[in-house]
Parts: sequence; C-alpha cells; structure tokens
Amino acid sequence: MTESLDRRADALILNSYYEASAARPHADDPMLDGSLEADVCVIGAGFAGLSVALECRARGLSVIVLDAHRPGWGASGRNGGQTLVGFAKDEVIERQLGLEGARAAWALSVDGVKLVRERIERYAIDCDFTAGYLSVATKPKRVPDLRAWMDDASARWGYSALSWLDTDGIRTRVASERYLAGVYDPFSGHLHPLKYCLGLADAARREGALLFAHSPVIEVVRGARPVVRTATGEVRCRFVAACGNATIGNVLPAPVAARIAPIASYIVATEPLGEARANALIAGRCAVCDNNFFLDYFRISADHRVLFGGRASSTGASPSELAQQIRKRMVGVFPQISDARIEFAWGGFVDVTRNRAPDFGAIDPNYYYMQGFSGHGVALTGIAGRVVAQAMAGETDAFDLFAKLRHARFPGGPALRGPALELGMLYHRIRELL
Repeated sequence: MTESLDRRADALILNSYYEASAARPHADDPMLDGSLEADVCVIGAGFAGLSVALECRARGLSVIVLDAHRPGWGASGRNGGQTLVGFAKDEVIERQLGLEGARAAWALSVDGVKLVRERIERYAIDCDFTAGYLSVATKPKRVPDLRAWMDDASARWGYSALSWLDTDGIRTRVASERYLAGVYDPFSGHLHPLKYCLGLADAARREGALLFAHSPVIEVVRGARPVVRTATGEVRCRFVAACGNATIGNVLPAPVAARIAPIASYIVATEPLGEARANALIAGRCAVCDNNFFLDYFRISADHRVLFGGRASSTGASPSELAQQIRKRMVGVFPQISDARIEFAWGGFVDVTRNRAPDFGAIDPNYYYMQGFSGHGVALTGIAGRVVAQAMAGETDAFDLFAKLRHARFPGGPALRGPALELGMLYHRIRELL
C-alpha cells in the first residue's frame, strides 16, 4: 500500500505551484549509507520531524533525520498553508479532555502559531506569511454553528481574539455573495508551506542536525537503544520520533497505523491577476475557509494568484481530472474572475483520524509518534515537535495531555480502507446537499 501511495503522491505533485515557486537546494541531502549513532532519530523531514529536530538540538541532543524522499515532499510541502489556532473538531477535544484540558490544549495550539511566527523571524524564513483568517458560513443552517464555535472559543477555551461579521461585514471582507456570516481571527494566517518547510530544514542543518534524503525506513528495532534501519544503513539511538504521517510506510505497529487514513486534497492556482484585482477579492488578503464538511479554502498568493482548494478524495484522482471541478467552485465564489486561467493544479495526502483530533503517543518510553493532524498541521506540528522533545527530556505534562485523546481504528485493512472511506464521504456529500 505504501509504495502505491507514494506513486500516487508523486503524480499529484507534478504541477505544483509551490514546487514551481520555491527554490530547493541545488543538491538533495545525502542518502544514509552505513551505521551512525545519535541521541534522536527522526523519521520524516516535514513540519513535525523538523520541529522535533530543532527542539532536540536546542536541548543539546544529537539528531539524525531520515526521509524517504526529501524535505517537504509530503503534506508539509503541498497543503493549503493555513496557519491556525484550534483543532479540526474542537468539541471532540473538550468532550475527551474536559473543559480544563480543552483550555490547555487550545493554549498549546495558540503557542503553535506563535512558534511559527518566531521561527520565521529567528531563521529569516522567507515564506510569505500573512496574518488574518476568516471562517465563513455558506448556508443559513451553518450560521448558528459558526457563532456557537466563536462563543465557545472565547468563553470556554480562552481565545478572545475573534470577532463576528454579519452578512454585510463578511461581504466587505470577501467580494462574494456566497457568504452569510464570518469570524475574523487576526492572529492566525497563511504562508507558503514549502518555503517554510525548506526554511525549517535549512535551520535544522545550521543547528547541527544531520538530514538524509531518499532513505526510507524499512524497520525500527525496538529496545533500550532502538535501531532504525534503511536499505543502505542504520541509526542507533536513544529515542525515535516517527513523523511521517500519511506516507510513513510500514514503520508503526498496525494498530497505531490504522488510526489514520490518507485523504487526498487538491488545490489550483490561477494565473497572476495583478495586485489591484487580487486585493479587490479579499480585503487584507486573509485566508478564507468555509465551515462545511467538505470545505472550500482559498487565499491570495504573494504574486497575486488565487489559490483555491478542496475536493477531498481517498483515491488520489489526478489533479487534472479535478481541476475543472475546483475551478467551477472557485468561479462560484468569485464570478468576477471567470476569465482567469488555471496555471497549476496539484494535490497530496493528508492524514486524518476518525474523530479529527491529533494522535500523539508513545509505542515505548523511547519511541514516539505524531500523526492525524487532520488539516491543522502547519501550526500543530510545530508545537507537537516541542511537546515530544520536552517528553524526551522528562517534561511530560503537555505530551500526556494529548496522549489522553482516544482514537478508533478505521474499519478494514489497507485494501478495504479506501472503499470504506469513499462510502463515508459519499454519505456526507449527500447530507450537505439537503
């Protein structure tokens, strides 16, 4: 399954705006060859793995990062770029952790956005970060849901930065007749995710971490000193952090791996519209996302394109097949750009849990994993890396909080998981039409 997923993920990235607009190093990191030792071996050079590497180096631990491809190849280099507080399903967090636990988790999510901003400044990462985020409702029945979420965030979870926008207010922010209400968050925002990920990789190298590319892990030998093996080498270490998420391969025990499912998400980018025309679409260039189950999300890029995403799938259909569908949705929001050409269409697999809550845990006292960010990974991965590094140093309060979250497995084995997911998605699509 993993090899097939990798092939599909390779196909989804062929026409990526992010790859076309980011400058990768002239040469990839070397492939692991031979036996090395380190305090920490990190599996995965995306946001989560690189965050673990930076946090462990800050604590004086030696770090080796292994990636099956190269930094930012997976979801970290393909996603919508939204840098958000909170979680995909905030009510799940409170239901499982209680009010006090939910407030603590929300505070950590806010710290996650702060950490992104701090790292951009500390490491001079040029990734087009833009503050401002709008959550919007498209249907009358979704307006009370959105208002209740804002009120809970303020009164229950301790986040008071949000402000309510009625129909007139949201339409002064977004030049579209589609939206009936909105919530404005001035602290969250959006960025160019691949540029940010490459900046984290460069920072990790400068801080002394060793990065190895094209080195897929084939086995983790557990024990007092784990051994992480690839086809051409191995790393002997004190701690392992598995951070590969949807495309990590057959590394985690099957019961843990079955807690997430890979869902393909797709984005298109228009031709450059020019600064004035782009500015007229979204005041202040906030990122925008609706609150439907199958959501649309969009923003303006630094070079004045509309980046518009949505259309989740468990099968990984080609972006070219879906580009016209997504374009139709984009024009439904902004009919005034119906003449704009689509220049890029790409996708990637994100990892989701059944309850949409993040899944952090420990297989052994020295073998950690992070997965299931469910669309909130830009900020949550950063704080997850800090939480795991703290746990390695014996500071376990934050890690233990997230580890209390309970997760169910997806039904069926790898062969049946995709069809089961498609049936579930069809059910929710039908519900949204009602």
